[in-house]
Amino acid sequence: MYIAPMSVQRKIIHIDMDAFYASVEQRDNPEYRGKAIAVGGSPEGRGGVVATCSYEARKFGVRSAMPSKRALQLCPHLIFVRPRFAAYKEVSQSVREIFSRYTDLIEPLSLDEAYLDVTEDKQQIGSAIAIAQQIKQAIREELQLTASAGVSINKFVAKIASDMQKPDGLTFIAPSQVESFMENLPVEKFFGVGKVTADKMKSMNLHTGKDLKKLSENELVQYFGKSGRFYYKIVRGIDDRAVEPHRETKSVGAEDTFAYDLTLIEEMNAELDKIAVTVANRLERYQLKGRTVTLKIKYSDFKQITRNQSLAQGINDLPTIAAVAKQLLLKTEPEDKKIRLLGITLSNFGEEQPPETAQLSLF
Repeated sequence: MYIAPMSVQRKIIHIDMDAFYASVEQRDNPEYRGKAIAVGGSPEGRGGVVATCSYEARKFGVRSAMPSKRALQLCPHLIFVRPRFAAYKEVSQSVREIFSRYTDLIEPLSLDEAYLDVTEDKQQIGSAIAIAQQIKQAIREELQLTASAGVSINKFVAKIASDMQKPDGLTFIAPSQVESFMENLPVEKFFGVGKVTADKMKSMNLHTGKDLKKLSENELVQYFGKSGRFYYKIVRGIDDRAVEPHRETKSVGAEDTFAYDLTLIEEMNAELDKIAVTVANRLERYQLKGRTVTLKIKYSDFKQITRNQSLAQGINDLPTIAAVAKQLLLKTEPEDKKIRLLGITLSNFGEEQPPETAQLSLF
């Protein structure tokens, strides 16, 4: 892991591709250009979910993770497009190659975004803003896509900055501006602050970073747990997290939401077989074996549970993954229950345990 010397102020760029999946579809299919499209599940049957959508669709209020049926209500002329993940991965690799012209300190967060540490850049350009401009230009000219960039002295601020002038934006938060920037930031923009936490903060009359800054570290921990320590530092512009080019993969999984509720065990097992194929392929791609299998179940009333089993040895083969998942399903007594989603995740990629320490964990 690269750690910048304490005397050197980091130069961090966060690059976020604009409406990535949808933009690739519009680039590759001229009939979609300038139109409202959503990449994701069809609204037919139970209806799928929007993975991402074009900016033409966003004008109507369509958003990622929105149920497809709701998206169609907001935008009746919305065109639904099935995802092509192989194509998106190929484009993502091309984007990564552009990044690597400037630095090897690249931390991908997903197919469409990454952190870059350009404190010392390969081409000795020196200016993080100039590097971000060159990267954006290369993406536009070579891939016919656009990206937005945030530039600052740490990961947190750079990530927020990249979202400020989308699409095709570039926002620089200078070192002298970081603390005032954080003071004016709405609490819902803070990392790890979801709707529930944001509502709790606002009920305490904490609306911005400046409000959070009035509380001591102990008070923040008292009210918000361990995250309070992070809030205390970041509102003062302190984020020492390094860009990690070889960040360890913690888990590999896949899940599927069904068009109609599953009520028969045979149907559930058939779907688990399909999901296990995806998981096994991903484990093979990353050359990983996991010792903990986790089954995720979401019922028709949106109640969600997980069950997991830890094994003595790591696995990545399809038959074992599917068999363990089915065993975990049986333990939930699925008869006569309506299931709308199933998922399988493999984790715990560390050293193997001796048989006598193998654990079964159900919760």
